[in-house]
Amino acid sequence: MNSPDYSHIKVVGFDADDTLWVNESYFRETEEGFAALLEGYETKNKIDQELFKVEMQNLGIYGYGIKGFMLSMIESALDLSNGEVPPETLWKILEMGKTMISHPVELLEGVEEVLQALQPHYRLIVLTKGDLLDQERKLEKSGLIDYFHHVEVLSDKQSSNYAHLLEHLQIPVEEFLMIGNSLKSDVLPLIELGAQAAHVPFHTTWAHEEVKDEEQLRKDYLKLDSLRDILSYLKH
Repeated sequence: MNSPDYSHIKVVGFDADDTLWVNESYFRETEEGFAALLEGYETKNKIDQELFKVEMQNLGIYGYGIKGFMLSMIESALDLSNGEVPPETLWKILEMGKTMISHPVELLEGVEEVLQALQPHYRLIVLTKGDLLDQERKLEKSGLIDYFHHVEVLSDKQSSNYAHLLEHLQIPVEEFLMIGNSLKSDVLPLIELGAQAAHVPFHTTWAHEEVKDEEQLRKDYLKLDSLRDILSYLKH
């Protein structure tokens, strides 16, 4: 998509994690610390694989977010150690999770500049996955909440989730543009609906959010180097 027509766009949706603020980097740092705690039981590669496997098994139970990640780390530690992991190690894992939850919100470059430019011309909303309490906390700490007309924390980001939400908010599909860092969650489901979507990659992507090259090639969406680049396509 080289020159998209956004003349009909009235509502712009933003993903939150790794689109408005840093998120995945903290998960990667915690994974490194988790592997270091359990290095006496398995190799780092095995520990990483086990944790990811447990996370995937638990998504339907805990959903997305830090709390589910923390519980998956505890379960993985018990599995990898055959139940022999000492209580102090489990306490350390809990503290790692609490540290993630209390981490200051780090806005990505250009975010507030873009929101300031677009707010007078568009209805801005946040559509994100994750734990409700944690996402509300991050949005409040970010200082961005006043830019948005609506905030929705979704259990998942399939086309059906977006369709139901757009219908509920009375937003015609052709008037909606979604911006996010994940092709799997923020871009491809909107394209399937017939809406517009823009991809702003983050330097780190969770394996669960990765898509195959052929899925990217057969879809028509805007690719941006940075969030600021959207201002070249939208009125402001």
